[in-house]
Amino acid sequence: MTKTAILVDGGFYRKRSLALWGKKEARDRADELVNYAFKHLDKKDGPCERELYRIFYYDCPPLQTTVYHPLVGNVNFGKMATYTWTLDFFDELKKRRKVALRMGRLSDVGAHFALRPSAVKRLCSKKISVDDLSQDDFQISFKQKGVDMRMGIDIASLAYEGIVEQIILIAGDSDFVPAAKAARRKGIDFILDPMGNDIADDLFEHIDGRESFIHDKNSGKPRKHKS
Repeated sequence: MTKTAILVDGGFYRKRSLALWGKKEARDRADELVNYAFKHLDKKDGPCERELYRIFYYDCPPLQTTVYHPLVGNVNFGKMATYTWTLDFFDELKKRRKVALRMGRLSDVGAHFALRPSAVKRLCSKKISVDDLSQDDFQISFKQKGVDMRMGIDIASLAYEGIVEQIILIAGDSDFVPAAKAARRKGIDFILDPMGNDIADDLFEHIDGRESFIHDKNSGKPRKHKS
């Protein structure tokens, strides 16, 4: 058996799963996440089966401050449906066996709405004017604190304490590279799951493989957990 830890970048997973499988109730999204993680355990490493150590989920509590929007005025995020949904989603994950939440925090200092790059491009090319901008042309901008640090510490601990033999990271960026290098130096098999997204060619030198299961029609169907 290959002892395996699965690490999930929560912000990435929530955005990617929404794009892939649409909106779901908090409980269904939690089931979907655990089910998706378990698909990695169903895949053998040659003759060896994977045994789950734990699923680590990294995220921040939702923004609840009031932020000024250039087109609609003040927006109170604490009263939005997404705020309640996100808290419910975290509560559902806490109930799942073998799932550990690692929570950072959001810094609401300097939180603001910024133009999306696509809108900036259309403005600069004079395809649209300021009067043509819509609410969807803006996106909220804020800083996460502590998430990457917690992920890096966990990867280092799992590797240097010999707790697992394999780490599977569900993420979409390259912030994990320093921790991945350290883990691989300790002999950890480090696999990245970008959930079907393309990754830079030079990123392959820092991982031992890539796995995704987004084309499976049953990816949202709950399955029984292994003991």
